[in-house]
Amino acid sequence: MNSSCNWRFVSVTASDVSRSQAVQTPQTPVKETPPLFLKLAPKPETKLYHRRWVMLFLFSAVSASNAFMWLQYGIISNIFMRFYNIDSLAIDWLAMIYLLTYIPLILPVLWLLENRGIRDVVLVGSAFNCIGAWIKIGSASPNLFPVTFLGQFVCSVATVFVLGIPSYLASVWFGEKEVSTACSIGVLGNQLGIAIGFLVPPILVPNVDDMDELAHHISVMFYITAGVATLLFILVVFVFQERPKLPPTQAQATARSIPPEQYSYTASIRRLLRNRPFILLIVTYGLNVGCFYAVGTLLNRMIIDHYPGEEVNAGRIGLTIVIAGMVGSLICGVWLDRTKTYKQTTLAVYFMSLVGMIVYAATLSLGHLWVVFITAGALGFFMTGYLPLGFEFAVELTYPESEGTSSGLLNCSAQVFGIIFTICQGKIIDNFGTLAGNIFLCVFLLIGTIMTGKTFVTVKNILRRRQMLGQDYGATALISEPQTPPSQA
Repeated sequence: MNSSCNWRFVSVTASDVSRSQAVQTPQTPVKETPPLFLKLAPKPETKLYHRRWVMLFLFSAVSASNAFMWLQYGIISNIFMRFYNIDSLAIDWLAMIYLLTYIPLILPVLWLLENRGIRDVVLVGSAFNCIGAWIKIGSASPNLFPVTFLGQFVCSVATVFVLGIPSYLASVWFGEKEVSTACSIGVLGNQLGIAIGFLVPPILVPNVDDMDELAHHISVMFYITAGVATLLFILVVFVFQERPKLPPTQAQATARSIPPEQYSYTASIRRLLRNRPFILLIVTYGLNVGCFYAVGTLLNRMIIDHYPGEEVNAGRIGLTIVIAGMVGSLICGVWLDRTKTYKQTTLAVYFMSLVGMIVYAATLSLGHLWVVFITAGALGFFMTGYLPLGFEFAVELTYPESEGTSSGLLNCSAQVFGIIFTICQGKIIDNFGTLAGNIFLCVFLLIGTIMTGKTFVTVKNILRRRQMLGQDYGATALISEPQTPPSQA
């Protein structure tokens, strides 16, 4: 009996399957279930190199340097407002330019990452970071605000090249049992820079009345950041490598064997945008991280409003937020590597971020700084701890698409919501006070929590990578060519 030939997708993969393993094969109908003729290829050799940690920590240092410059104005906003004779919105834009620049540049940078590799992307990012830092040195004068804005803009371009790298670097250099931890450490680099950005500027630039002395302090801060950025750029040029000689996992081994022409960047983007669980994650991740960006940008204004003259303690509170978040990020990464409970952990951390924001908003005006330190630390532990969770959960939802592409789209959403929340909360604080501004953020965190819970209830079997890795693959099954099964009696 004859019938028309149809097609189906057959996924046959190694223990950590690559994005190219969906292969089309013809299926010829027979009286019984037809056998699938497979050619078993030997499992490729893999190896973990000690220098993977050098790559990770060097990248983390570049990310930290860039993140420091994001907040070096905002945490002492009242000082820079007086120095440059500008309003609060202009100072806020020195932070928000980091968010705005990311949106139009992320897709070209993702294309560069897919076509030129991680070394070129990190190298270009560190170069922009270095150039922007040196431009700022020429802006330590009250009439040179446009120059300092130009330097900040150049540094913001560097952010596009480094912010989405952790999950990609982790997959290229690290084994499957440490990939979530490595991603968390990569995120920690950015958080460390934010922590230093909260702590150091109030120390280096005290609130003095003499403008010449103030200009000197600002210049010293700019020279230090430029020196660090230059050193890191030189290290990237001579030390940072594209990838190890032998791959760390079977997934990377198989990915290397794929001809570049078989991968379509635009097709990958289209598939991601049709992935409903991932689209929901894009929105919920953007809501959470956008709230974090708003809190970080406006922290000085909120603290000074209730505790005048406490610029240094405002920086220390910001440091507490980030240090607690770094601990949360690392714990979440290790927890995921051990348990693989992506859905439960993501929902729990998101909910606790909402609780932390409510408690912080309720206690900010009590008049006790030690209470603010505690509540801000709790907020940071969960809100910042969510960052690597979002990256790794995105990889699970979008497997086998590129890790860099999924994390880039997550960050793009965070930048959009960060701009919206920072502007709106700033206006609400100016007109209605800090409590109203923080309630505004609580509302959107509640929406994000509900959406996250709904995703897990309504969408089943969404952990694609985990489903594939849960199978026992001793060898890579490759279909050499369509074959006709033997005739059966």
